[in-house]
Amino acid sequence: MDNQTQVFKFTLLGLSVQPLQRQVLFSLSFSLYLIGCLGNLLTILAIISDPHLHSPMYFFLSNLSLLDICFTSTTIPKMLVNHLCGLTTISFSACLAQMYFFITFGAADSILLSAMAYDRYLAICCPLHYTTIMSILRCVLLVGIPWISANLISMVHTILMSRLSFCTNRIPHFFCDINALIKLSCSDTQVNKILVLVLGGPVVLISFVCIMVSYTPIAVAVWKVPSVQGRWKAFSTCGSHLCVVCLFYGTIIGVYFNPVSIHTTQRDMVATVMHTMVTPMLNPFIYSLRNRDLKGALKKLFSRNPFAQRL
Repeated sequence: MDNQTQVFKFTLLGLSVQPLQRQVLFSLSFSLYLIGCLGNLLTILAIISDPHLHSPMYFFLSNLSLLDICFTSTTIPKMLVNHLCGLTTISFSACLAQMYFFITFGAADSILLSAMAYDRYLAICCPLHYTTIMSILRCVLLVGIPWISANLISMVHTILMSRLSFCTNRIPHFFCDINALIKLSCSDTQVNKILVLVLGGPVVLISFVCIMVSYTPIAVAVWKVPSVQGRWKAFSTCGSHLCVVCLFYGTIIGVYFNPVSIHTTQRDMVATVMHTMVTPMLNPFIYSLRNRDLKGALKKLFSRNPFAQRL
C-alpha cells in the first residue's frame, strides 16, 4: 500500500499467528470473558436485590462492575467472532468506535477507583459525618464525573486519529489500540503522542495520587485501633479496593506509560491481555471473597433462583 493512502479497513493480526496457539488463546479468552461478565453481572444483581447493600460503597462497586462489563465487551467479542468466522478485518469507522469506547471505559474505571478511595476515607476517618457528606447527589456526581471526563478525553483522541493517514492496514494487535494505530500512521503523530501522555497521564497519575492521599489517613486511623481484630476489621473494608487498584494501575502503566524504547509488541500484548481480560474477571471475586455482606447477598440471590436451586 502506498504512503498516504486512505485506509477503509484494517486487518487485526490477533494474539498469535500459530493455529494451535490461536485455539488455546480463543478458549482462554472466551472463558475469561464469560467468567468476568457473569461475576460482574451477579455482583450488580446482588447489590440491586439486597436493600442492605443500598449504600454509597456498593453503589460505586456496582458501577465499577458495569464498567468492567462494558470495558471487556468493547474488544473481546469482536476478537472471538473474528476467530470463529475466520475474519480478521474491521472497518475504519468501527475501529475508531472501538478505540473510543475502549479509552472511555478504561479512563472512567481509573477515575472511579479514586472516588471509591475517597468513599473509604470518609467511612473510616469521618464515620460520624459519612452519611451527611455522601449524599445521593454527591454519589451521583462522583460517578457522573468519571463518565463525562472519560468521554471528553476519548473524543479528542478519536477526532485526532480520524485525521491521520496510514501506511499499512495491518494492526499487530487483537483490537484497535491507540498506540498500535499511531505506529501505523504515515502522518505527523507528534500531537497524538503528546496527548496520550497529557490527557492519559492525569487520568492515571492524579487518580493514583488521590488514592494514595485517601489511604494515608486511613492507614494512620487503622494503626491507632487498639485491638488486632479491630484493625483487621477496619482494613478489610478497603483491602479489596487496594487489590483492584494494584491490578488495574500495574497493568495500565505497563501498557501505556513505559518508555518507547522498551516497548515491544509481545510485551504490550501480554500487558493488554492482563488489563482487558484478567483484571475485570478478577474484580468481582476479589470483592465477594473479602466481603461478608456481598457474599450473603449472593447466597440470597441464588436461593431465590429456582434454576440455581435445582443445580
